[in-house]
Amino acid sequence: MNIHEYQGKEVLRKYGVAVPNGKVAFSVEEAVKAAEELGTEVVVVKAQIHAGGRGKAGGVKVAKSKEEVRAYADEILGKTLVTHQTGPEGKEVKRLLIEEGCDIKKEYYIGLVLDRATSKVVLMASEEGGTEIEEVAEETPEKIFKEVIDPAVGLQAFQARRIAFNINIPKELVGKAVKFMMGLYSAFVEKDCSIAEINPLVITGDGNVMALDAKLNFDSNALYRQKDVLEYRDLEEEDPKEIEASKYDLSYISLDGNIGCMVNGAGLAMATMDIIKYYGGDPANFLDVGGGATAEKVTEAFKIILSDQNVKGIFVNIFGGIMKCDVIAEGVVEATKQVGLKIPLVVRLEGTNVDLGKKILDESGLNITSAASMADGAQKIVSLVG
Repeated sequence: MNIHEYQGKEVLRKYGVAVPNGKVAFSVEEAVKAAEELGTEVVVVKAQIHAGGRGKAGGVKVAKSKEEVRAYADEILGKTLVTHQTGPEGKEVKRLLIEEGCDIKKEYYIGLVLDRATSKVVLMASEEGGTEIEEVAEETPEKIFKEVIDPAVGLQAFQARRIAFNINIPKELVGKAVKFMMGLYSAFVEKDCSIAEINPLVITGDGNVMALDAKLNFDSNALYRQKDVLEYRDLEEEDPKEIEASKYDLSYISLDGNIGCMVNGAGLAMATMDIIKYYGGDPANFLDVGGGATAEKVTEAFKIILSDQNVKGIFVNIFGGIMKCDVIAEGVVEATKQVGLKIPLVVRLEGTNVDLGKKILDESGLNITSAASMADGAQKIVSLVG
């Protein structure tokens, strides 16, 4: 789950991580009032969307008067920002962060991420702050420094100091930088983050080390124990189909293709998308109905796929272990009757109760194309859609 920058800074502030003072605004008048309450000569007007690259897209403006705050807020609110992370459709700005300006002396990058190769959290840092870390990794990888953190003892002060020296934090500010990193790590672990990225971390003219930006992502599987984090969820920033899927405990991610996929098991779902691409098609979604799905759950999954106007055909690929093929078949039949299926449907069933499942489909009277294997099914749906 993603949250907005201002929300991330609220979380970090509780862990002693220094962040600029700021207020959220949902209207131009609220933005002007927030700037007045901050009382600084310079304020920054920042678009709040779940995507990076806002500055390059015109979503971050520096204002030196109340009139400029009003003008920038009016310009950004309601604007659709298109960045490298939003896709060509962009995201509409519905809220702003009005933040005090900072006397920036130097920008750095600090990030925490789970390294799946070592199964440990890694602290990454670079003195090339303010730019995309991917660009730094590609062009000057020697400027990225890492510390692998032992989960038994957590981030150690000596590791944070080593990072601070490696990225050339001024010696007199190393202590503050260490405190910053230790607080960031505590927030990462205690709040079940999957990513904690500060870009840029800045050193100010008055000797502070603070997060000028903050990107926190959270492990959705841990939200049941992070009720305060869950309250930050902004449903307007999420795909309505993904929101609907979450109500039924379905793993669904919307994609740009035109072949809807319904599969049981994440690995099989990934393989299904791969084989559709292999035969020249484009998957419209990732959808894992799970191992213990009911007919109702399958019906809802089918409805969610069909709610995507780009879907021109559906491939149901089920390998029944815990999941029974007859349950899938009942759900498919029920869903198609409810929504009135008018596009090609290819079904491949294998495993528990496969004969019963095929019988249910055959006797349904629906226009369903059976597939003998995953490859056969992928070829058939690509051909029918094409």
